[in-house]
Amino acid sequence: MCQNQNEPSKNPSHFESNHSSEDLPTHRDLLWEDYQNIIQGMRFFDPHIHMVSRTTDDYQMMAKAGIVAIIEPAFWVGQPRTGLASFKDYYSSLVGWERFRSSQFGIKHYCTMGLNSREANNERLAEEVMEILPLFAFKEGVVGIGEIGFDDQTPLEEKYYRLQLELAKKAKLPVQIHTPHRDKKRGTERSMSIALEHGLDPSWVVVDHNNEETMKSVLDQGFWAAFTIYPFTKMGNERMVAVVEKYGSDRIMINSSADWGISDPLAIPKTAALMKQRGIPSEVIRMVTYQNAIDAFAKSGQIDVTDFEVEFQPDPNAKFHGNSILRGGQQPVTNKNSLLIQ
Repeated sequence: MCQNQNEPSKNPSHFESNHSSEDLPTHRDLLWEDYQNIIQGMRFFDPHIHMVSRTTDDYQMMAKAGIVAIIEPAFWVGQPRTGLASFKDYYSSLVGWERFRSSQFGIKHYCTMGLNSREANNERLAEEVMEILPLFAFKEGVVGIGEIGFDDQTPLEEKYYRLQLELAKKAKLPVQIHTPHRDKKRGTERSMSIALEHGLDPSWVVVDHNNEETMKSVLDQGFWAAFTIYPFTKMGNERMVAVVEKYGSDRIMINSSADWGISDPLAIPKTAALMKQRGIPSEVIRMVTYQNAIDAFAKSGQIDVTDFEVEFQPDPNAKFHGNSILRGGQQPVTNKNSLLIQ
């Protein structure tokens, strides 16, 4: 589809809302620094975040806010990759360097492996990627096949979605579905229908990026319903609070999907604080911000909660391929409010 040259440029992978600025709720100045004490002592698990796009500052803030474990789905990098080697290096980083980097901040890193829907439309390259995917699907720390599914809902996207569902069955791994940003309801129903056609147990499938239009069908059919708290383009956390107030915590989980776009790696603890403020029970909050993600992806056999429920101090001397982020005895936490850099 050609874009009208008179139309403003939009990021097609994130643009979803049709609301005008007049439709948006009036801004209320709720400062995160005033609400951090509300979640003191709570643990969070972010089951969808793209840390390869984030900085060490993000890791520091996440650890301070109580995020103890994350899942990083294989993703596209903002522009199409042109060769198989770039996929190999990227997949290797998810089970290698990024896992090590996360550990240096006391955060347990898992990932899901897959060919993303946008790049499934390059058939030549997609065929090559499918040849190597099984090599990574069985690596330590891989808890699912994802994020896979539809973007423009093309025949090629469907072809490689189906092939990856079969890989998930063979590897005995959960599936993490990316629902499309455009025509979301139809794409979500299509994704679930195909998964069921391939004989997947819905309890092994996490349907991601839900909204109020899709979630009831997802839950009614027995799938996990994941919600992304992402500024302007997906779910805001006030909307998320309303969803939990109405539907409770059964098979619902929250993620940040923080990436190279304008996103927030603290989306989960911020949403938890807002839920606490609005009177949602602590156990309900724990389920949607922590336990449900563990229960869904633990089917992979890769998650041991003692890896992140027992506090540990990173070893500043640890290295990965001879490299360390904590050089010369650095510690993983620094005072960002200080004028002095010591």
